[in-house]
Order: sequence, then C-alpha cells, then structure tokens
Amino acid sequence: MDIVADREFNFHARDFARVRALIYDRAGISLHEGKQAMVYSRLSRRLRETGHPSFEGYLQWLESASGAQAQQEWQEFVNCLTTNLTSFFREEHHFHTLTDWLKARGPQPTRIWCCAASTGEEPYSLAMTVAETVGLNAPVKILASDIDTNVLQTASRAVYDAGARGLSPQRLKQFFLRGKGNNAGFIRVKPELTKMVEFRPFNLMQTQWQLGEPFDVVFCRNVMIYFDGPTQRKVLERIHGVMKPKSLLFVGHSENFTESRDIFVLKGKTVYDRV
Repeated sequence: MDIVADREFNFHARDFARVRALIYDRAGISLHEGKQAMVYSRLSRRLRETGHPSFEGYLQWLESASGAQAQQEWQEFVNCLTTNLTSFFREEHHFHTLTDWLKARGPQPTRIWCCAASTGEEPYSLAMTVAETVGLNAPVKILASDIDTNVLQTASRAVYDAGARGLSPQRLKQFFLRGKGNNAGFIRVKPELTKMVEFRPFNLMQTQWQLGEPFDVVFCRNVMIYFDGPTQRKVLERIHGVMKPKSLLFVGHSENFTESRDIFVLKGKTVYDRV
C-alpha cells in the first residue's frame, strides 16, 4: 500500500517501517506515524542523488553496501532525517542561569559541552555568555557536537544572515563583523569568540564516548524528544558519566527527567544538577 501517492517515487508502508528501524538503530530517533510525508520529502533527494528509482532499492543498497561510499551515504541518510531548528539565545532563561553560575564559579578552568550544536547559534551564544561574564580570555572551552555533518560545516564557517534572530544590537556590534560588498547582508562571528569553540561530529548512540576531561556544564536541549524512554535513559546515563559531580545539565522546555532523579536532580526551570 502506498502511503505517499501521486509522487515521483512509490513509497510503501513497508518502506517507511524500514526507514524507522534504520534511523532508530543509527541515531536513536523514534519517528512516529505522522512523519511519512517528511521522510518521503527528505529521502527522495537521496534517491535522485544516488540514481535509485525506488525507496526499496535505495534502502536495500544502503544496508548492503560497504566501504567509504556507503559510510558517506549513511551520514547523508542521518543528515536528511535530523531536525535543526535553532536561533541565538533560544530559551534565554538558560543563559541567565549560566551567567549566574559562571559569576559564582569565578575564573576557574571550565568545560562546556553543547551536544546538539546544529548550525552553531547555540554554542556561539554560550561563548558570548562566557565572554560577557568572565571575559574572552577566561580558561573556558566549549565542545560543540552534532550528528549532522552538514550543519557542523555551517557552524564552523560562523557566517549568518545579518537579520539572524536573537541578537541584540550591542551583541551584534561586540561579537560580529559585518560583511561588505558581495558579503553585504551577512555577519561573521569574530575570531576571538570562535577560538573558544571546537566543533566535532558525534552520535549520541555510539558506545565509546571519548570526549576528554569531564564537563562542568552540558547543554542537551531538545534532543531527547526524538528518543523513546529506554533510549533517553541510556543517553542520560552516558551524559552523567562524562560530567563532574554537581555539574549542570540544561535541557529543552518540553523535556522532563524526573524518572531519572537518581542521576539528575531538578535545580531550576529545565536545569538539572548531576548527582
């Protein structure tokens, strides 16, 4: 039975079920039944790019292929099915909480992990908060990761539309360079801010987490909403394992982990203390 009719490619219920199983296995993402049209729209691009005339053929090739080309296509598959909605200083109350925490902590070495960096607005918002609170030369390092390699390329370029949401005129002037000529209408994050941030591809489903020294702060916002309960718990346990005791975990406004109070205790509005 077709679940997307009158389109370029046939898309059957069995194809959607297969996609759901593959993205869950690769990235822990649980796609609900209402995502058929989204899956068709995004993955049909990959069928065109790879020359496959059907979803069945593409998925069969994806599962059976090997080598560098297959690894690249698996990454493209994941990139297509991840969602990247972000802006500067999104859920602004979190940055006020971080400011208070940094002031109380003082000029100590600090490691922050932004584990859903998307196109970079969140990690650069963290860097601006650090610069405003303890200075550009403070011993603070921000690791910014994402499963989607395409958005990380955008983040690393650090170039945005001049009308980007969430930036005050003061922050625009202090932390960004305005483009001229062919670059008019764009802004670039200043190098003294970008040096604070390291971007790295990372899949929260991988079993080996080699992330360096434990973190003092973790921003994992609007990520867990894509996972089912068991996957959420597994990821929370792994995040717990790379954090220092009493460090802070920031999560999205619709995420609640009261069932994991043995490892994270609610401290404020969607902010948790690591037990």
